[in-house]
Amino acid sequence: MQGEKMDLSTYNLEELLLAAIKSEIESRHVYQTLADMVKNVFLKDRLTFLAGEENKHRIFIEGLFRKKFPNKEIVLPDETPVPLPTIQMPGENTLLSEVVESAMEAEKASSEFYSGLADIFDDSSIKKTLQYFAAMEMNHYRILEAELESIKRFEDFDVEWPMMHVGP
Repeated sequence: MQGEKMDLSTYNLEELLLAAIKSEIESRHVYQTLADMVKNVFLKDRLTFLAGEENKHRIFIEGLFRKKFPNKEIVLPDETPVPLPTIQMPGENTLLSEVVESAMEAEKASSEFYSGLADIFDDSSIKKTLQYFAAMEMNHYRILEAELESIKRFEDFDVEWPMMHVGP
């Protein structure tokens, strides 16, 4: 799974960086929203941690954008041409496991995206940072994967025992 790269050759650098910023902002928002909703303290801590990680990535990518495009303002597109999946926002009847599975797919795609983006840069410190981001996104995937089993167990329990609500 790790080591796969997204083919980004059909996009320009500005599109790629704006897509990355947008993805990090949206991911942080979902993780923070979930953290505010769940009652499980351990899960809340992990989601808050993930939200913080996404924010750190955004800050780095915004700095990179400003370095590469010093005369341009960061204006995020409503839709990005780069195929990065978004994390499903929880709805009233959405199972927490569905949101986590959606987040896992987004983290995996982000890892592949950052691996591909690293190849675009000649600057070794930028390249290494983006490769590090790719590895971090896979770590996020694994954190979510570990939580998913527990979440599904509680959801199954909830089905058998009404009124035992865990999660959003």
